Amino acid sequence: MTTSLPIMDVKGAEVNRFDLDPTWLERERGEQAVHDSVVAFQAKSRAGTASTKTRAEVRGGGAKPWRQKGTGRARAGSNRSPIWRGGGISFGPKPRSFAKRVNRKVEGLALRRALTERIDAGDVIVVESLPAEQPKTKAVVSFLNVIGAGSDVLVIVDETSRNFELAVRNLTDVVVMKAGTVNTYWLLLFRKIVMTRAGLEVLGKRLAPREKAR
Repeated sequence: MTTSLPIMDVKGAEVNRFDLDPTWLERERGEQAVHDSVVAFQAKSRAGTASTKTRAEVRGGGAKPWRQKGTGRARAGSNRSPIWRGGGISFGPKPRSFAKRVNRKVEGLALRRALTERIDAGDVIVVESLPAEQPKTKAVVSFLNVIGAGSDVLVIVDETSRNFELAVRNLTDVVVMKAGTVNTYWLLLFRKIVMTRAGLEVLGKRLAPREKAR
């Protein structure tokens, strides 16, 4: 069965249809791949800068707090022991990378599965072009409403337009990304996805299975 999407102009009228290559879509498998891809992206985004000092790094603790015997108190060799207030931290966090590795094949499967789910849910809108004559935020808001996208939108393009970027930078719920860099996480994050026809073609090249070199 061929899946096709209507292509709209800037006024919201259907001007053509785009037939999707069946190899771009995946409906039978890929749920785990989507999960792994999203987890890996979020893990890679973590700063990993949390840091605590061990007893060797905290200031002080050079002198023995009191003599070993005869005071009636427990033995203590340093007032910077982890069991003392102001002491070092045992097994505390240190700066580290949380990045996880997901191979290219799994990433491709996740991307196809995520896009397929969004298309089946009716969340993907394809347009012939974007209103980029002038950097007017009002024009972009009107355009998104006319094509049925509303707010909370990911716009995927082949090449970014300076005027369009200026027009959407005041909209906190609209993000513009190139088709060559969009990933599974971003495809799932927004309520609606708007793609230019050229952007969908670029994304399709990424989704198509790679032929093995002989």
